[in-house]
Formats: sequence, structure tokens, C-alpha cells
Amino acid sequence: MWRSRIPFLLSLSLVWAAAEMGAADPAGLSPRIANYTIEVKLDPVKKMLEGRSVLSWRNDTRKPAPELWFHLYWNAWKNNKSTWMREDNYRRRRSLRKIRPEDWSYLQVKSAKVLKAGPFAEADLTGALRYAAPDDGNADDQTVLVVPLARAVGPGETIQLEMIWTAKIPRTFARTGFRGNFFFFAHWFPKVGVFQADGTWNCHQFHAATEFFSDYGVYDVQMTVPVGWKLGATGREIEVKTNPDGTATHRYQQADVHEFAWTTSPDYREARRRFERPGLHPVEMRLLYQPEHEGQVERHFRAAQAALYYYGTWYGEYPYDQVTFIDPAYGAGVGGMEYPTLFTCGTRLFNPFGGGSPEGVTVHEAGHQFWYAIVGNNEFESAWIDEGLNTFSTARTMDTEYGPSSYVRRFFKGFFPVEVRAIKRQRLAGGGSLDDYRESARSDVQATPTYHYFPATASDITYDKTALWLLTIERTYGWETLQKILSTFFQRWKFRHPTPEDFIAVANEVTGGQLTPFFDQVFWKAAVFDYAVDSAVSQEVKAEGLADKEGQVVYEKGKSAEPKLYETRVVVRRLQDGVLPVEVLLKFENGEEVREVWDGQELWKLYRAVKPSKLAYAAVDPERKLLLDINYTNNSQRLKSRARLPALKWASKWMIWLQDWLNTLAFFF
Repeated sequence: MWRSRIPFLLSLSLVWAAAEMGAADPAGLSPRIANYTIEVKLDPVKKMLEGRSVLSWRNDTRKPAPELWFHLYWNAWKNNKSTWMREDNYRRRRSLRKIRPEDWSYLQVKSAKVLKAGPFAEADLTGALRYAAPDDGNADDQTVLVVPLARAVGPGETIQLEMIWTAKIPRTFARTGFRGNFFFFAHWFPKVGVFQADGTWNCHQFHAATEFFSDYGVYDVQMTVPVGWKLGATGREIEVKTNPDGTATHRYQQADVHEFAWTTSPDYREARRRFERPGLHPVEMRLLYQPEHEGQVERHFRAAQAALYYYGTWYGEYPYDQVTFIDPAYGAGVGGMEYPTLFTCGTRLFNPFGGGSPEGVTVHEAGHQFWYAIVGNNEFESAWIDEGLNTFSTARTMDTEYGPSSYVRRFFKGFFPVEVRAIKRQRLAGGGSLDDYRESARSDVQATPTYHYFPATASDITYDKTALWLLTIERTYGWETLQKILSTFFQRWKFRHPTPEDFIAVANEVTGGQLTPFFDQVFWKAAVFDYAVDSAVSQEVKAEGLADKEGQVVYEKGKSAEPKLYETRVVVRRLQDGVLPVEVLLKFENGEEVREVWDGQELWKLYRAVKPSKLAYAAVDPERKLLLDINYTNNSQRLKSRARLPALKWASKWMIWLQDWLNTLAFFF
């Protein structure tokens, strides 16, 4: 692998040039702060990687950097003492049932050396390397490596650091590793953190419920694998060289990305299509799929094209020339994950069209090419910016492209599906998002850094809550307003690192400051919303009591008004601490409606009306704009009970399930 360094030095010169021109290059989409040249060789038998990387890093701040901080993500699975493994015990998952001795992993830096370039002299720093645990002080955690420098990197200066390292490939713990002869590599090399304007490093330990954060740059990567194995990676393949030892070296390059992932297997099949739509950048699409999923190839492409089209139309176009998506091997545990210009999908052998899979995961991960790859937020601290915005965008894309999804019930441990087309599922408003959020509404204040979330409910706050409050904004202010918020945010912060305050500022800019009270409730507090109709009464107005008539006080009882009138009294209540304005609707039997906006400040309010018609029903938030209401079943009351409807509903469902079960049994006889 290391016999000839000429190709490596040539590629290094390209990355060095890219780093030097960086922000000054008008063709560059990003600042190009962290640029890498990497050579890596896979040993598929020993499950090892051997690598050499050179980082060309520019200090883009006004503060000197006396040291460089690196992520060594794979050390999270070195032993059960790491912070990741400790936190994983609190998550509701069963992926780590039994860990074999060969399943553990590590990423070990054997040497670190500053190369002579610009104002920097060559210096061996290997002996000065140390680990740090900036988040929890765990002395056993080795996911952050500190490299003290002999000379600080001054503002505007660029340093080159060469590292030689080895890595033991994990049997997939968290979306990277191997299963048999299937390999997927994410966060697999020493990755520099983000140097901040205040002169500190943003380089968190690897946490069980969080993802990643890094600067944009140019990547030139050479990967050596067994000859004949198909390989997919971030960027575009430049060349493939066959080596005398039965291996092949694949070289990929990509500028203006903040990560590099790759995969290889002898079992992959390949398909290609081209995305072309008026007004959008054309994209070469490449799918690496499993042979048994041949029949789902076009479904993958349609879903990916839907994401490229709708996200590109709503927010801003995809700027890269290519995208690769991966259909992982069965049981690989790497499905549903995003990387720049490359993402993984996820499907099953039997997957009826209309149930939302694999379309949903394909749209979602393709969507991360926008919310994550292009708008590069800090996922350690504010993962909702990409995951929440993308969850909402996924549901909207799926609804627009495919319509409502059908209910799918799986039998025999999830192997055999039965689709019930008559039952349609709402993707956000009545589906899993609300169910998951309802159970976790008070788990964390969303403004809390994501890596401090309770691990078991972190995804509910990050994904589901955000998607629900985005849909609330859409239903309250309209899609045009929300689309303008998201597109303005996208255009303003692409290839940069936005914060929550940046998003809120854009939202208030577009709405004229109207959303400040909204974010005070849903983001800066863990407010929970539950509005209810407590009681509804509608009675004929009849005289009873004393009345003045012809100079005398007389007693009257039971005399109806002329014309006949009905007094309606409706009590609405706020059952939780969340306070946002909601509409109250009183609908009468003659079709007349009374609508008022209740500010929700008090715990209850009485609405009274005298009308020539009885009340039919009353509702709080009748159009269901406040999607964060945790119990929508108490938001309305009918004056006349329709008790038979629930019984009919559940009887119908049980009959459908019974019929499906009998149909399934009939399949085997």
C-alpha cells in the first residue's frame, strides 16, 4: 500500500491548493476549511483498515489555535466503559443483545506529524498526543484526541498534519461496520473538530443519541479493496487501478462536503439513472442494491427523484453532480443514514407498494442532502435543525408524490406483510410522530443541547416535536409562509453552520415577529398543550321566576320565548401549561357557526350564546392547527351522543384483522 507515495503526494497537492484558495475561490461553494487526502486499505478477512491521511486545515478565526482536536468515533465501541456504551443502556433498543469478542472496534493513531509547508516546519507530535473528555470527564472515553502543536496556527494560516492509523472494523453497533462480506464505513478516520470564533474547539465526545459536526472541505480519497468488489463513496470516482496483489484502488474526489463515507461488497448490483428537471441542476444517480431487491429498483429511483425535485423546488437546488444511494445487506444495521452525496436506504424482501417503504426512508435520507449536507448544523447540539426540518419535509414530499400511505400489518415476526388499502395513515398529524411526542413531551426542553437529552426520548424531541410544530406553523400561517421561512433559511445558511437562534430569527423575519410567543412555548420551554371542551349544554329558553306585568309582579314558569330560543353554554379548559391562542367553534343545528379566538391564558372559559337553534357540537381548535395538542380526542363534544360509532369502528377493525389473519393462513395451505 505504501510502496509508492507519488500518487498520494499528487493528490495532496490538489487538496493543498484547494485549501489555499478556499474562501477566495469564486467557484467554491463552501469555505473549505478542513481538506483531506486519504489512502486506506481494507483487509476483509481480519476486518481491519490501514490508513494514512493528511489534513490541510485553515484557521478561519481571529484566534490562534495552539492544538488540534480530533474525533476518533470508532473508539466508542472499544469497550463498555466508553460514554457511548454507557449512555446506550438508557435507550429503548435491543441491537446490542450479545457482543462477541471480535465485534469490538478501535481507531488508533500510530503517528502524527506536521509537514513542512508555509510557515510550519516538520515536527513529529506522536509523543504529545492525549485523549480528552470535554463533556462528562470520563477518563475511559477515547473518542476525542488532542494534538498539541509546536507552533500555533495563526488566523488565516494553513497547517498540514499527517496521521498514520489503523482501525478495527466493528460488527455494526451504530450504522457503520460489517456483516459478512458487506462493509459500510462512516466516521472511519481521524476527523478534526470545529474551531470556533472564541478560540475553543467544538469537538464533543461521541454520544449514543447524537450525531456529528464538522467543517466543509475538499476530499481526495483512495480506497483499496479486493478486485471485483463494487464500491460506492462520497463524490465521483476518478480512476480505478488494479494492483498485483489482487486488489483494486478506487479514487474518489469531492469538494464542498463535510464528511466522506464509503461501502464495498462483492454482492452489490448497480443501476444508474439521470435526474433532469427544468430549472434544477442535473444529477447522476447511482444505486447499489442487493440482488434480491431487483424488483424495487425503480421505486428507489422514483423516491430519490421526488426528494431532489420537491426539496429543490421548495428550498433550493441540489448543487452536486452526483448522488449514490445504498440498499444495505440484510441485517447490516446501516440503513437510513445520510452522508454528503451518499445515503443508505432500507427495504425488505416483501414490501408492497403503497405502504410507504422503501419510499419513506429513501425520501428522508435523500432529503438530508439538503438539511444536513448543505445546511451544516451542529448535530451534537441542535440536531432538530436537520432531523426535524427533514422529518416534516419528508412527510410533505411523500404526501405530494404518493398520497396517504396504506396500513400494513406484518406477520411471522415482521416477515410477511398484509396491506389494507382501505385504511389510510396520516404521516404526521395522526401517525407515529404525535404518538411518540405525546409520551416524551416533558422529557427535555428543546433548547437543551441535543447531547444532553435523555437518550431514550431524544429522537422524539428532535424529530417528532419539530415536525409537529412546523406543521402547526403551516396550518396557522399557510404553506406559502412556512415555505418562505424554510427557503430563506436554506439560502442564507447553505454551506455554513446555523444555530437555533438563526432559524428563529428567519422565522420572525418572515412573519414580522409573530412567532416569538410560539417559540417561547415550544422551544425555550417544555410546555405541553391540551385544550378540551369540558361541557356543552343547549336548552330552550323558558321563563321562570318573577316578572313585571302591567304594574304587578307575577310568577311565571315554563313559558317559551317567542320566537323559540335556545341558550347554549360551552366551557372550554386548558389542561396543561402550554398557552397559545386557539379557535373555539360553536356549530348549531341550523348550520350557523360562531367562532372566537381564545388566548388560552386562563384555565377555563365560558362561551354563552342565545340562538334560535340548538347546538350541534363545540370544538377547540376545530381545524387542528395546534398539532402539539397531546390529546385531540377531548377537543370536541357533540350535544347528541353517537355512541354506536366507536363500537362500529372497532368491530370493523377487528373483522379486517381477522380476515387478514385468515388470508395469511390460507397462503400456506
